[in-house]
Amino acid sequence: MTEGEKLIPINIEEQMKSAYIDYSMSVIVSRALPDVRDGLKPVHRRVLFGMHELGIKATGSYKKSARIVGEVLGKFHPHGDTSVYDSMVRMAQSWSVRYMMVDGQGNFGSVDGDSPAAMRYTEVRMQKISEDMLADIEKDTVDQRLNFDDTLHEPVVLPTRIPNLLVNGASGIAVGMATNMAPHNLTEVINGTLAYIDNREIDIDELMQYITAPDFPTGGIIYGYDGVKDAFHTGRGRIVMRAKSVIEEVKGRECIIVSEIPYQVNKAEMIKKTAELVNEKKIEGISNIRDESDRNGMRIVYVLKRDAIPNIVLNKLFKYTQLQTSFSVNNIALVKGRPEQLNLKQLIHYFVEHRHEVVVRRTKFDLLKAEARAHILEGLIIASDNIDEVIATIRASQNADEAREKLIARFELTEIQAKAIVEMRLRQLTGLEQDKLRAEFDAIMTTIVDLKDILANEPRRYEIIKGELAHIKDKYGDDRRSVIEYAGGDMSIEDMIPDTKVVVTISNAGYLKRTNLEEYKVQNRGGRGQKGATTRNEDFLEHLFVGTNHQYMMFFTQKGKVFWMRVYEIPEGGKNTKGRAMQNLINIEQDDKVKAFLVTQDLKDEAYINSHYVIMATKKGQVKKTSLEQYSRPRTNGINAITIKEGDELLEAKLTTGDSQVMLALKSGKSIRFEEAKTRPMGRTASGVRGITLQHDKDEVIGMVAVNDMESNILVVSEKGFGKRSKLEDYRITNRGGKGVKTLNISEKTGNLVAIKNVDDSNDLMIINRSGLTIRMAVEDLRVMGRATQGVRLINIKDNDSIAAVAKVAHEEEVPEDLDAQVEDGTEIENDASENESDEQDGNENNE
Repeated sequence: MTEGEKLIPINIEEQMKSAYIDYSMSVIVSRALPDVRDGLKPVHRRVLFGMHELGIKATGSYKKSARIVGEVLGKFHPHGDTSVYDSMVRMAQSWSVRYMMVDGQGNFGSVDGDSPAAMRYTEVRMQKISEDMLADIEKDTVDQRLNFDDTLHEPVVLPTRIPNLLVNGASGIAVGMATNMAPHNLTEVINGTLAYIDNREIDIDELMQYITAPDFPTGGIIYGYDGVKDAFHTGRGRIVMRAKSVIEEVKGRECIIVSEIPYQVNKAEMIKKTAELVNEKKIEGISNIRDESDRNGMRIVYVLKRDAIPNIVLNKLFKYTQLQTSFSVNNIALVKGRPEQLNLKQLIHYFVEHRHEVVVRRTKFDLLKAEARAHILEGLIIASDNIDEVIATIRASQNADEAREKLIARFELTEIQAKAIVEMRLRQLTGLEQDKLRAEFDAIMTTIVDLKDILANEPRRYEIIKGELAHIKDKYGDDRRSVIEYAGGDMSIEDMIPDTKVVVTISNAGYLKRTNLEEYKVQNRGGRGQKGATTRNEDFLEHLFVGTNHQYMMFFTQKGKVFWMRVYEIPEGGKNTKGRAMQNLINIEQDDKVKAFLVTQDLKDEAYINSHYVIMATKKGQVKKTSLEQYSRPRTNGINAITIKEGDELLEAKLTTGDSQVMLALKSGKSIRFEEAKTRPMGRTASGVRGITLQHDKDEVIGMVAVNDMESNILVVSEKGFGKRSKLEDYRITNRGGKGVKTLNISEKTGNLVAIKNVDDSNDLMIINRSGLTIRMAVEDLRVMGRATQGVRLINIKDNDSIAAVAKVAHEEEVPEDLDAQVEDGTEIENDASENESDEQDGNENNE
């Protein structure tokens, strides 16, 4: 200690507390959190302002990144060069920010996590959108402050015309708090902002009609909506993001193709970790992973093994890899220098408030400038009107100061006006120049009146803001990249989806889709029809349901599980599209299979669910009737619909009102008809009661019919191509559980029974052989025969071939005229809509 110095004892606890508070506030205010007005942290703001000061515009030439970094470090940002360069690089990466603010040339990294080249190699310039963030900065629109060494001024905030905090988001870790704000679509944000300006009382739910959800740079799927609503309402929320994927057949192998990945996911690292999980057998069913991404876009190919079910593999990828991640929204930004958590409306409010202040300050600046010029012009006009005397006065003066004083005294001018007259050039004395002075004066006086009106008229100021925002939208607006997929658990999204009428089609091979009802125009009987769907070879549309978007679809599997799906969750497609395999839409086990499906009305409607039943049948002859209410609480992973005993499996499920008649048929040729009322309702986990007694151990139920139309016929088909139709009344009503009566004389010639259908003359039959041959015939061409007969040959069967499936379809390939009436009760219409059969198949049909 030198002489004169003095040690002052202090409390170290208090000193550390004080120092840490100072440090934390410095980090919060000066480094880590964005300003709510321009959405920028200080380093990003300084980079853009430094480029502005250097004149590096979007239309100019590129400049070395090192030059900008040096400019920012030397003048505004007293920290390391890495922070400045990393911030500038991020603003130039299309996968990091939704709207890039820096235009980079050179290696700026990649979505695979590659590092950018050193700053001495890369070059940058501004993006046009950045120029709009700095527009009018020279007009005193924002406050300025001294830089770190008090030699220069820098803006406290930019006068941005872009709602940058919402469109590009922000992230940062401060002391004791952090921010993580999602990017959004510029068009949606501006539409929402315009709506807010028009109605300050607008609530967040109304704003969400304009700004539907975040919009991430890498696209992908926003899976579920609850997190979005939480983020918009409270400023905090967890948004689940999924990769955008499709299932395609590539060189004979089914593949999962990923074209977009979740935001902030390192693609190369994700693929590497996925490969490790495949090798460790945590994910099964993948034989190869290829990254086929190029300059045209991303393409990650997961090649599946031949026995793999794509939906199961995809669900495991979502569960164990970064094909599904979450974005935790935490909207913390600086409001008047203090960190606050903000909801959607507050974010828009502070931006509009900032733009209003900018417009006011810009208008005041322009007004002062216009008034100053008008003042000078007024003096010049006086001089031009008295030009001879002015010239004489100036010539008679010893110097400029004397000339100014004489002019002030003679013409009652101000110092500024006299100075302008003394400095006037001789060419301004011409008559043409004098006319220009008067024209300029008149124009400026008009501008002054207009600027004063803007300052006095608040509604007009907001109209100016709206006009500028609309211009920005037209200039930079684009379509959404991220798709919103409303998950099954988000039951409240119905308000956002119109309950329009749709047609749901299911092909024989299990391909599912929904189509707007308007695409199915009414066609009269006998018309040629239109192509109804594209299906796989030898496939055809077996079922057609008419319903509405808000209805439920239930899928029953052979193991006795039931899965739900809202109709609006079924993939949408045109009439001519194939649809999507059901296995790709529900979480079904690999060794399970969908056997039956139903469409129901609202499962929250107590009157409806308590007045309807589901009746099921198994291969071993068990039947079970359960109230629909038991299945009214959907779960993503499904629930048990019926307990299946060992060696048995679920075969059919029908929706009834409790007063139908039930028919079961055995492959041995017997069938039974009984009143549904004879089967008491049972619990969901029950295994049911005996519906029919099997003839022997190898016998089994091959079909169930729920009859409501007592005028319909019963059609049966055997595996060797024999069949017939008989009147319903030929099958007497018996008690449930009996052995049944003969419905077809079974012999070696006919083979076992394979199908039972209730039909009428409006139906066609579609019969498929195991060899792949498909034939279609009209039911009305089959004469009605007695019950206990052998039937007639429906189709010629070659040796070692047999019938694989039988379906009834409608004559027309169009929706019938009374379609609207069938929406109320979820009626199923079985429809062909297939032009996928070959000429050879049509020929076989005609021969029959």
